[in-house]
Amino acid sequence: MREVDQLIMIIPVVLNLKGNLEMNLSARLGTAANVGELDDPKNRRSIIFGSLSLLQVQAAVVSFVAACVSYVLGIIILQIQGHAPTQPPSEPQATSALLLHLLHTRAPHRPIPHDNVRKSGFSEFVMVSSTAMMAASLSSVILGSFMCFLIVLCRRFGRDPDNIAPPIASCLGDLVTLILIGGTSTVLIRVIRTPVPLLACIFIVCVALSCLMITRRNPHVKDLIYQGWSPLFGAMVISSCTGIVLDLFVSRYQGFALLAVVISGLPGSVGSIFVSRLSTALHAAALPSTPSRPHAEPSARTVMITLIVITLPVEIIFLAILRGLGWLRLPFVFVAFSVVFFCCAVTASLIIARYLTNFLWARKYDPDMYALPIHSALMDLIGQLLLVLCFEIVSKLGGMVRSVA
Repeated sequence: MREVDQLIMIIPVVLNLKGNLEMNLSARLGTAANVGELDDPKNRRSIIFGSLSLLQVQAAVVSFVAACVSYVLGIIILQIQGHAPTQPPSEPQATSALLLHLLHTRAPHRPIPHDNVRKSGFSEFVMVSSTAMMAASLSSVILGSFMCFLIVLCRRFGRDPDNIAPPIASCLGDLVTLILIGGTSTVLIRVIRTPVPLLACIFIVCVALSCLMITRRNPHVKDLIYQGWSPLFGAMVISSCTGIVLDLFVSRYQGFALLAVVISGLPGSVGSIFVSRLSTALHAAALPSTPSRPHAEPSARTVMITLIVITLPVEIIFLAILRGLGWLRLPFVFVAFSVVFFCCAVTASLIIARYLTNFLWARKYDPDMYALPIHSALMDLIGQLLLVLCFEIVSKLGGMVRSVA
């Protein structure tokens, strides 16, 4: 990732898009489970296999588009850096800072050597494209199968998948896809000047075309091929802005990447639960006969208050763990402001989830396909902007977050 800048730039875009695909899958299957469509074994197999084939098609398309976006952004940034005055950096680039924070490396920060001139040519583009497409395809197989198994399991044991599947899809999607991006890029960087990356791209395209034919023959998912693309690409634009924020501030503030994981990730997961529950309720109300749930559904306001109450201790425990294990030195003023801004992020997530779901449903758009991508991307951006604001306020008050070397 130090040799090819686009690899680090593609991470926020691919993680956002892939997480959205799995969350869309979990929301659709959660609704299908709650309205009884997965109870019949033959119908369940058809829906699951059709959803997995659709997921492969979507993963191939969005990963290739993400590679194109990162390639263009990389060229623009290289042009900007080419006009900037050159000076030896006193801190690591955003790439190393992000990786060091996420992997919790205790080695002292050292600047990345700039002896080699970074290039952005056809070989780099093919390598980035093959990395993104292979990681997305493998992630779809692993995570898609797991999410289908999880939702069927929830239905069998009488648990509501709307409360379980979306946040698991979000967090596991990020983790698995990030591991696969790192693994595939490590392999392909060694053969970047050979035909291997191009052959990998061609193979993934052939797999996606085969899955497209299967999807078009499946009555449960064939109409979904043409739906849901606009929110995915709209989310990609928003997540590109998130990537810019990350690149600008991850090396400026110590601990930024580590703290951003929770302040943007957890509110987004909470909102995804709310979107999925609201969408299921709307679909169930629209059906003439729906299997009744064992308990009456609580009101939307009750759900919102409950989600805020149960997530606040998670943030406090997370900050306590960072301080207790000595990963970060967090002054009290920073802890206080971060908790306040975290509550703001969760509240904003729930409000956006409620009004966005109702807005889409009123205009005949399925919230299971359209709401989660936009909501997830917005919360990533809002969470990181709130964290930047928290760092700025605390620094003005004389507080400073420090990493423990």
